[in-house]
Amino acid sequence: MTKAVISEDLKSALEEFLNENRPAELINTYLCFVENKYNLQPVLFPKEKKIYQSVEDAVRMVEKEGKLWHETEIKIGFSNLSVNEQTRKIYICPFTGKVFGDNTHPNPQDAIYDWVSKCPENNERVGGLRVKRFFISDDIDVIKSYIAKSKPKEGITKVVFSSMMSGKLFSTKEAVVEDFKKNYLKKVSLVEVQNQNRFEIEGHFLEFIQKQLAEDKITAFVEALSQFDEFTPYIEHWME
Repeated sequence: MTKAVISEDLKSALEEFLNENRPAELINTYLCFVENKYNLQPVLFPKEKKIYQSVEDAVRMVEKEGKLWHETEIKIGFSNLSVNEQTRKIYICPFTGKVFGDNTHPNPQDAIYDWVSKCPENNERVGGLRVKRFFISDDIDVIKSYIAKSKPKEGITKVVFSSMMSGKLFSTKEAVVEDFKKNYLKKVSLVEVQNQNRFEIEGHFLEFIQKQLAEDKITAFVEALSQFDEFTPYIEHWME
């Protein structure tokens, strides 16, 4: 028969959970036990309405599906002084490398719209009109690329990575991943994962949860809990 072991750390985590969630149901308490035992850190990816077992799983699977980043090139021209050490966001013309900084232009977004709509090198058309496509970046390394101590006569091209979430440019794939972790994933508890039906649970994670919810495992958990007198009132409540 399955046997559960409750360490002091698990015992403390359960006591905290039961004190904060009165009256806590058996299944929720058991899920707290499982979450702490296996050090689970589930995350919700709201855009895809999907829950993953961990941040690492979310990154790996979203990246594998080709939904995290894509490689692109930008042109860097040095014919203006639109970027300096105080610039924190830039708007870039993909056709010429013309750039507008958030601190060097009163309205850089309107300026880039106006620029690409009239740019002579913009040969992309929709309905006969020039497309208003441009890049945005607040990545410090991308911004630094537009600040040159010695400015060449000709512009250069640079390979960068575009976030599939926001369209923003980053200098490395790692920077895109960090932005994804910080801004597009939300931590959730195992109790929240089980007690919802709005979001899909990733397949391997769902299989893990179902295995943990086997009746013999829950019974073994209650038996292990019964070894501690402080949990007796809760067990009696569940038995009722």
